[in-house]
Amino acid sequence: MIDNILTLGDIRRDRTVQAWIAASDAALGVMNYTEHGTPHAERTAETAAGLLKTLGYPERDCELARIAGFLHDIGNGINRVSHAISGALLAAEILNRLGMPPEETAAVAAAIGNHDEQAAAAVTPVTAAVILADKSDVRRSRVREKDQEEFDIHDRVNYAAVAAELTVREEILSLAIQIDTEICAVMDYFEIFLGRMQLCRCAAEFLGKKFELVINETRML
Repeated sequence: MIDNILTLGDIRRDRTVQAWIAASDAALGVMNYTEHGTPHAERTAETAAGLLKTLGYPERDCELARIAGFLHDIGNGINRVSHAISGALLAAEILNRLGMPPEETAAVAAAIGNHDEQAAAAVTPVTAAVILADKSDVRRSRVREKDQEEFDIHDRVNYAAVAAELTVREEILSLAIQIDTEICAVMDYFEIFLGRMQLCRCAAEFLGKKFELVINETRML
């Protein structure tokens, strides 16, 4: 098999990828999770790639981060438990079929397999970028249509997020979030996201930066 220099455009067009992203989002919808479909995949892909580009990494590393970010949640179509591991194996199978060089397949699979806080580690720049991109995607549009009386804490935190932005300035990698405190208390955010923010800190440190979390213009971490 001749190796192919794959781009995110190639991945988007693949019917198997489309089917797994749709299946993953549908399964999590039944389980009352927030949106994990194409919008989350696209945002994670572009944030991860943009972060590495800002930090001066080679364009190919940025594209691998883009691909890994797009594919990172496909394991949810198999089961939510250990979805990072199953997703990494599934992605490797797809990328091998499409002819991606083995070294690049390994880089993408590592990023997918290490994105979930239950068993994650920032082991490569691509991995670190996907972790930060995934965990920073907090927004109202991820909440599925339902009455607010039916919201759980994850729904409230995402629905309350007016804006969220991941930026780099000098030695600091900053995640700034604006929360409508009439919908969700700041402590609710910490209740479900503290572990994720600690993982973001480790990912930022791997990239040579200090991590800070700013909520409503107040530094929390």
